[in-house]
Amino acid sequence: MTTATGAHATAMGSGTVGSAFLRACMRLPNEFTPVWFMRQAGRYMPEYRRIRAQYTLLEICRRPDLAAAVTLQPVRSLGVDAAILFADILLPVIPLGLGLEFVRGEGPVIHRPVRTKQDVQALPAVHPETDLGYVMEAIHILRGELGQVPLIGFCSAPFTLASYLIEGGPSREFTHTKTMMHADPEAWHMLMDRLSNILADYLVAQIHAGAQAVQVFDSWVGCLSPQDYQAFVLPYSRKVFQAVENLPAPKIHFGTNTATLLELMKQAGGDVIGLDWRIPLDEGWRRLGEDVAVQGNLDPAVLLAPIPVIRLHVEDILRRAGGRPGHIFNLGHGVLQTTPVDHLKAVVDMVHEYGS
Repeated sequence: MTTATGAHATAMGSGTVGSAFLRACMRLPNEFTPVWFMRQAGRYMPEYRRIRAQYTLLEICRRPDLAAAVTLQPVRSLGVDAAILFADILLPVIPLGLGLEFVRGEGPVIHRPVRTKQDVQALPAVHPETDLGYVMEAIHILRGELGQVPLIGFCSAPFTLASYLIEGGPSREFTHTKTMMHADPEAWHMLMDRLSNILADYLVAQIHAGAQAVQVFDSWVGCLSPQDYQAFVLPYSRKVFQAVENLPAPKIHFGTNTATLLELMKQAGGDVIGLDWRIPLDEGWRRLGEDVAVQGNLDPAVLLAPIPVIRLHVEDILRRAGGRPGHIFNLGHGVLQTTPVDHLKAVVDMVHEYGS
């Protein structure tokens, strides 16, 4: 099997090559399978609920001390092998001045959606290092607190962020997004170009601040056909990955509902490709090839089942991985709010025990 070159492994940074998570990202052999969970800091944790009762989501994100404290909670409670920065993929919307608000019961709302060429042209310049400086400050704090546990930074992929901007919030049909894409391709490409530049700069800033790996979330891209992905999305996701290609941090490319897009996502970029639960892990890895690592892919809803049932699903995924270097155990999407903390702790123990 192809593994990381010495130069690429060294690029992970001094003192981090021993991290099981970073070694898996680079397809290096490990003594056990590393595990972390998307949305591993959140409402399922009593410690987080206590903080959330006093502050809004955006207030936590914009207070580096609070963001760092929340990031550390699952690391200390669950024993996961990586921390992911507590932030939100929509933070770059704030300096765009589009009126981002998180409404209880509705989720994010963007009060001034972007739907025309004129709307795109009116978007201001964004400078992530300063406009989102609180994110970089949280990373600095965390690097001092985490010790040998690596920190993952992240951003939205251009398509998912564009969809939020165009729809004005979450969507099921993506009507406005696809209308712009097909009826006004000039406006679409102009918007995607702007967003890919912002997101590339944002990831670069996070790595420079100390993030030891980064993940690009394309949570909504599964609504597209492969043809539309190739024509309207791939070049812009590739631009983001190319911007950080030579920086010392592995790159993870994640999307949901992407069984028809995996090969194209690999073309766009990433040292690691995330798999959701809709495709068996061994089948997804076979299609991607062994020159990338894979991450996944337990259905988050399985964590609501009794622990013996969870164990069956965890062991099935680990059997499919077959002990090959380059598997990071994770969910196929984020932890659900009603997940028992003990179930997550049990999964961490199962993965570590089985993998060793």
